[in-house]
Amino acid sequence: MNVSKIYIDLFRENRQVIDSGISPILNGCRDAALEALQKYGLPTTKQEEYLHFNAEELFRTDWGLNLGRLNMPVDYAEAFRCNVPNLSTLLYYLAGDTLVQSESAARVQTAEGVLIGSLNSLAKDYPELVGKYYAKIAKMERSGIAAINTLFAQDGLLVYVPDGVVVEKPVQLVSLLQSKVDMMVNRRILVVLGNNSQLKLLLCDHSIDSRNALSVQVVEAFVGSGSQFSYYDLEETHAANNRINELFIEQQADSSVELKTITLHNGKTRNSIFATLAGKGASLNVDGVAITDKQQQVDNYTYIDHKVSDCTSSELYKYVLDQESQGAFAGRVLVREDSQRTVAHQTNRNICLTRSARMFTQPQLEIYADDVKCSHGATVGQLDDKAMFYMQQRGISAAEARTLLMLAFVDEVIGNVKLEPLRDRLRRLVEKRFRGELGHCEGCNICK
Repeated sequence: MNVSKIYIDLFRENRQVIDSGISPILNGCRDAALEALQKYGLPTTKQEEYLHFNAEELFRTDWGLNLGRLNMPVDYAEAFRCNVPNLSTLLYYLAGDTLVQSESAARVQTAEGVLIGSLNSLAKDYPELVGKYYAKIAKMERSGIAAINTLFAQDGLLVYVPDGVVVEKPVQLVSLLQSKVDMMVNRRILVVLGNNSQLKLLLCDHSIDSRNALSVQVVEAFVGSGSQFSYYDLEETHAANNRINELFIEQQADSSVELKTITLHNGKTRNSIFATLAGKGASLNVDGVAITDKQQQVDNYTYIDHKVSDCTSSELYKYVLDQESQGAFAGRVLVREDSQRTVAHQTNRNICLTRSARMFTQPQLEIYADDVKCSHGATVGQLDDKAMFYMQQRGISAAEARTLLMLAFVDEVIGNVKLEPLRDRLRRLVEKRFRGELGHCEGCNICK
């Protein structure tokens, strides 16, 4: 049976339940999503962008969906202990797709005009604002992921920062998966930065139990002229958890964006970034790290559209793959005809620790302008035998030498994280991961 039809029928049978209590802004986009899903369907391995990630198989699983929004009580303080020391944040939780504000966030007074909270609730209170941006840059025809998310999304997070406002504290969103049945959740995040504003957003994906789960997340981010936006996405979930995440971002003139995607532990993960540099002088930095073992799989896809002249972009993705795990990276940079004086660099470097580990890489440049500085490259190799020998000669054990070389390899990305407390925390987590200790991290139940 066609997989898309399963979800189309499910939506039609439960439309009234899905729409009940939800903002007309979210409900009003479902018909367009239904049309897109009918026309384009869900991604298959026949599509080049999904050649190495079988999303169709994941969606074919008989998942439960909490369409009636039944309450699933979670002790957040007990469930999430992996805080970042010395980093004070505005902390929010997503249980499934239901937003919960921490007591610390509730006590903090943000600048006048800043909105942080439930997407559904704020869409009811500010329909003109949310309606202007919701489902506007999430291209539902690209893969079907944005379409199915828009079809079923009932809540999520909204962050709105007006012109000229700096949100001093990072906003931290912790997504927790807990269920008594195999569960699929649809999360939606909308970020809007006015002109000359600043925001740091930290997303943490965690799991509370070992149930099979699929999280489908769509993030839309609008970055105004002269604004600065930092986006950190950290995944530490159970091997039974699967995630498909799509980030759509649009930048205006002289804006600066930093995107970091770190996958430390997972089941199967697909991260897609669709970025449009729509204003002159915009700059974008995209980095990623993936560490895998066992049967784990991480697939990162990026599409950067240099729509106007005088913009810069840089990409650096690094993978360390052990045992029988699999990684994939595909990056495409589009430089349009009028996008002169573009600077774009794309790099993917990978280490396979075993003969059975697999890495697929496909960096791409599509250039129609003649005054540009663009480069791309990829490497797949093993740990340096000469470096291993050198370190062992100086009394370092083979296991320790191996760990130190892997740490040095990924630190080129981790070291670029601008938030110092987060950078230090990531270094400790990466070291735990390489030493096989991450399952004992602060009580998180992710590796059992």
